[in-house]
Amino acid sequence: MSVVEAVLADLTESAERAIVVDSPPGAGKSTLVVRAARHLTAAGHSLMIVAQTNEQVDDLIDRLAGADPGLLIGRLSAANYQASERVEAHRNVLVAQKADAFTDRPVVIATSAKWATLTEGSWPWAIVDEAYQMRSDMLLRIAGRFERALFVGDPGQLDPFSTVDVERWAGLSWDPMQSAVAVLLAHNPHLVPHRLPVSWRLPVSAARVVAEAFYPYTTFEAGTSAAERRLEFSTRGMAGAYDRALDEAARSGWAWYELPARHTIRTDAEAVQAIAALALRLLQRGAVAHSERGSSPVGADRIAIGAAHRDQVTAIRNALRGSAAEEITVDTANRLQGREYDVTLVLHPLSGRRDATAFHLESGRLCVLTSRHRHACIVVGRAGIPELLDAHPSTEPVHLNVPVKFPDGWEANQSVLAHLSRHRVAADR
Repeated sequence: MSVVEAVLADLTESAERAIVVDSPPGAGKSTLVVRAARHLTAAGHSLMIVAQTNEQVDDLIDRLAGADPGLLIGRLSAANYQASERVEAHRNVLVAQKADAFTDRPVVIATSAKWATLTEGSWPWAIVDEAYQMRSDMLLRIAGRFERALFVGDPGQLDPFSTVDVERWAGLSWDPMQSAVAVLLAHNPHLVPHRLPVSWRLPVSAARVVAEAFYPYTTFEAGTSAAERRLEFSTRGMAGAYDRALDEAARSGWAWYELPARHTIRTDAEAVQAIAALALRLLQRGAVAHSERGSSPVGADRIAIGAAHRDQVTAIRNALRGSAAEEITVDTANRLQGREYDVTLVLHPLSGRRDATAFHLESGRLCVLTSRHRHACIVVGRAGIPELLDAHPSTEPVHLNVPVKFPDGWEANQSVLAHLSRHRVAADR
């Protein structure tokens, strides 16, 4: 029996109130959520689906409504929500601000923050998507809305985050910054998570790299062979470093575009210009992606640029403005989580820095940035990052009753950089 079939069987046969599914990048979390929702509604159950961002909610609605046009779906939203084209395209989706508008809808979908505002109403089932990204206090606030739940998430990616200081709660059983799944498993140690063993997104060139760096105890494999994925260009490159980096990425699936070592401000103008130029050159050369899905041009909608900070994102967007690459998705790791593209470009979180803080070393951030692609990932950064890591070992305080996260960001960064060093292309001087 496959993992997915085992999960679906548990939904109707298991007596447990909670079912947990761990998933590596691109293993089909959204596909599982859609199948589970249809499985439960076919059995006569109504359910609530919980996601962590509006983008994730709209993606799930698009997938579920497209897979089952006859299924009536409710999109519970805030007053200032503007329905995206993906939601408006489906006639079986109703958008409303109150849950009582969905009495005829077997499926209601919203963010965890929106669900937490409800004071009444309950559902037999809940499906929590990106459950490792959900804070435990948010789970506590919505737990009264459902009887049983399926938790689906990726344990290797970003942990819940907060904009306020949370040190005061570290190590306490009620620490709100623990993930929903961590708290669930801590209080129910008998629960054994299901694990999806295959990534259908990552190519062979990336699956082992990502697994070794971020999932050493729950390894996974690529769902496709090396022969099934190929990236090529319609035009030849010239002798410049940009084209050499693109050619290396097409050949091996990876490229490390290395700028000279230098301490810079966060919005490093040279790095921003390099990543924008690489993205534009990728479009100019007419990249074509060949895969098990067929062959298709790599347009701006199939490319993403990821960075650690919002000011870096703004700088890159400004650099692309007015060019053919303006429509390329540029965002932070937090907002790119769950998304998928043919080619990604990444501004390394430690590029040009004088120190290696906990934020920049967080393994989940680098994991998200380097696991969004189906064909190739190009990382841009300055020389000297391995030396920076060696000079700044972890100095974070150790708290009692806080499980040690493994691998830590220091080790994960070293693992990824060791691989990238084999695909190094030095910037033109």
